[in-house]
Amino acid sequence: MTQSLHEPKLALHVEDLTVSYHSKPVLWDIDFDVPPGVMAGIVGPNGAGKSTLIKSVLGLVPTVAGHVTLHGRPYKAQRRRVGYVPQRSSVDWDFPTTALDVVTMGLYGRLGWLRRPGRREREEAMAALELVGMQDYAGRQISQLSGGQQQRVFLARALVQQADVYFLDEPMAGVDATTERAIVDILRRLRDEGKTVIVVHHDLQTVRSYFDWLLILNVRVIAQGPVREVYTADNLKRAYGGQIALLDEAAFVERNDAARAAEAPR
Repeated sequence: MTQSLHEPKLALHVEDLTVSYHSKPVLWDIDFDVPPGVMAGIVGPNGAGKSTLIKSVLGLVPTVAGHVTLHGRPYKAQRRRVGYVPQRSSVDWDFPTTALDVVTMGLYGRLGWLRRPGRREREEAMAALELVGMQDYAGRQISQLSGGQQQRVFLARALVQQADVYFLDEPMAGVDATTERAIVDILRRLRDEGKTVIVVHHDLQTVRSYFDWLLILNVRVIAQGPVREVYTADNLKRAYGGQIALLDEAAFVERNDAARAAEAPR
């Protein structure tokens, strides 16, 4: 826990959060703090509640108990400061709309639903598409784009909001290596500009190279804090149990930890 930082100074503060479906807890008594200006990862096995955690913070699923603030205030008061990229699999990609229209939707929070986007808004949306390398596909129907291209469009929709805190749910799932590198570069740029980026992530092998802050989750909080402190073989084993591939990853982490310890000056 980041006890030294008071709640208003935290980008995200989650306290005593519990979510259950049909009386079965999906998240139990979650305490989670993220300081501003970091790239934070959320990892854990399937069914750990990673996506549910993001959705509960954003008010998209009901909670049984808990208290959430973003920069010291409830989400409803901070909605315009938050950007969200959902899982690609949760989106109806057959909806008849263009890439440019999808990105322009990111401006409705600022415009209100009754005011139509004008030339300035379309220029902002085009600039966001350019940032993710999709300007040439602005007029293309989203159903005609590849999975990686669709993900870039949704990232552009979040970018156009010019948020302070970004939540992304598995943005690297099912994309090619080039798209993954492009997404990571954009997220790092946001962090370097002082934004806070919070990512549900599945690939443990890239955790150390992508993130500065980490939550390891399995219904309860297993560990959280700076990656260098909490990304350990012991914490991975506590989260993932006997999953063989993950135990291999834990062994890899253990070897790396031992090698670094051996190389450290005495």
